[in-house]
Amino acid sequence: MSQTIVTPIGANAESEHLDAIHQENPHLAHHYDTPRHQYEAGKLGIWIFLVTEILFFAGLFCAYTIYRTERPEVFNWGHQFLDWRLGGLNTIILLTSSLTAAWAVRCAQIGYRRALIVNIVATIALAFGFLGIKYVEYSHKFHEGLLPGHHFAPSEEAWEIESFRAKHPHAADLAEALEAYQASREKAEKSGKAHHDAKAVEGQIAPVVPSRLRELLRNPEATQPLVDIGAIRNPEVEPQEGLLRPKYAHVFFSIYFFMTGLHGIHVIAGIIVWIWLLRRTIAGHFGPKFFGPIDFGALYWHLVDLIWIFLFPLLYLVS
Repeated sequence: MSQTIVTPIGANAESEHLDAIHQENPHLAHHYDTPRHQYEAGKLGIWIFLVTEILFFAGLFCAYTIYRTERPEVFNWGHQFLDWRLGGLNTIILLTSSLTAAWAVRCAQIGYRRALIVNIVATIALAFGFLGIKYVEYSHKFHEGLLPGHHFAPSEEAWEIESFRAKHPHAADLAEALEAYQASREKAEKSGKAHHDAKAVEGQIAPVVPSRLRELLRNPEATQPLVDIGAIRNPEVEPQEGLLRPKYAHVFFSIYFFMTGLHGIHVIAGIIVWIWLLRRTIAGHFGPKFFGPIDFGALYWHLVDLIWIFLFPLLYLVS
């Protein structure tokens, strides 16, 4: 007994129509009906991915906020070692690369293949420029011992940095006076131990504060910057504690390397994506009918740019 397969009226016509669409659009995947269907599905997918990235970095920013609130002096101390000029230059570079990425999308939409290639190459070059500046910054941190955890061994203190001294000259003078005073006390103490007669040098060990030091300790312009970075705790007339470093100063560089390093990994991932897009562009895959991957790559790159826009002021400009 044979079975008769009944084909719905118009089914063959619809199938032929879809086949014609796929023939006209060689980059249209078989499981999508139209190029618009494929583009909208891809757009939804990239936005879902970007939301997960935002949630991921949001946890890091929350950790930063909590620790910044609990230990403000650590961040005020640590950011003295960051060069805001290099951070600002990297911000300009990433903003420019976002512009070239957006131009690349537009060039793909209107079919300007040569301009598309130029903008993709410019985006890749700017990304490498960003990484080059980060390499300079990281090299300096390694050289100066500004590393996380037990590797933390800075070669100089925050009040010795040129930018701090230029911004807070009175505080720098106070730091020098305090260091000289501490050195004199240590010398007196060693002298007393050497002679086995501490009472004989009691007058030397006693906190005899020079007039210049007394004057600076009464000046808020000299004391407040050092209090803000945790260098002195008690700006009294008598410098009982002297200069010190915030207890958890190394944590700042743990946060700095983790957040900027993770962002750098995303920049490298973006470079890989753009190189892949460049190869496909040279092969002639993109045009007005198929530009989705360029658009999706640019959206990812805008997120990388946006994250840095938050990282720059939080790490380099915090005070």
